[in-house]
Amino acid sequence: MIEILKAIFFGIVEGITEWLPVSSTGHLILLDTFIHLDVSEAFYEMFQVVIQLGAILAVIVLFFRKLNPFAPSKNQVQKKATWSLWFKVVVAVVPSAVVGLLLDDWMDEHLYNYIVVAIMLIVYGIAFLFVEKWNASRSFRIKNVYEIDYRTALLMGAFQCLSLIPGTSRSGSTILGAIILGVARPAGAEFSFFMAIPTMLGASALKLVKYLLEGVQTSGTEIAVLIVGCVVSFVVSLLVIKGLMEYVRKHSFSVFGIYRIILGIVVLGYFAIISMI
Repeated sequence: MIEILKAIFFGIVEGITEWLPVSSTGHLILLDTFIHLDVSEAFYEMFQVVIQLGAILAVIVLFFRKLNPFAPSKNQVQKKATWSLWFKVVVAVVPSAVVGLLLDDWMDEHLYNYIVVAIMLIVYGIAFLFVEKWNASRSFRIKNVYEIDYRTALLMGAFQCLSLIPGTSRSGSTILGAIILGVARPAGAEFSFFMAIPTMLGASALKLVKYLLEGVQTSGTEIAVLIVGCVVSFVVSLLVIKGLMEYVRKHSFSVFGIYRIILGIVVLGYFAIISMI
């Protein structure tokens, strides 16, 4: 029962931080430091990625009509625009797919620690403050997702590669990139959500296949932890995505930049004190 309660907490953190530009992977790494799941190391490496499936399902549910090219309520022009949107999403995820496949094991070994997470939280927090200040006097050339062209989609995909470093944030790097490229916040956030579908499905499949190939025995408790974590992240994501889309229409991301800087400093300070005790 204790592990299930922990899984619920992990699902809540995943559902909140996956879509906010604050790094879900970074938060899960930090959370595991304080609330450690009683599971095997191999299972946890798989769990912290596959738990994202619940969050992805929330995007599919909320944007099902927009993403469905076969919707009977759409005319031929709308269906064509939907197919075009999907092709752009596919183009956008190619860079991170290539880099992720090449460097996945190396990053797991060298970058998944609190120091990297804290530094990236601070660096991108500063970046958000800088970009939002620069952005205040600009006008956006792209106002909705259908106006995003293939070049912009590919460049957003290049920005998504930065999120492979824990503590960076997938949504944060893509939305930040979108703003720099002249995409309005709501359109950038929405396209970032759509990019997450193939990106996170692919990442989850890769981790799951590697885990199964290792032949590690999985306990009933571990299976329950994974299911509960995914279900909770799905429910929480439904609420967070709706709230974030409303927020970005009226506000900047500066508050998230400040949060990242404060959290990064707190994390570095905490572990510095622990190391001296």
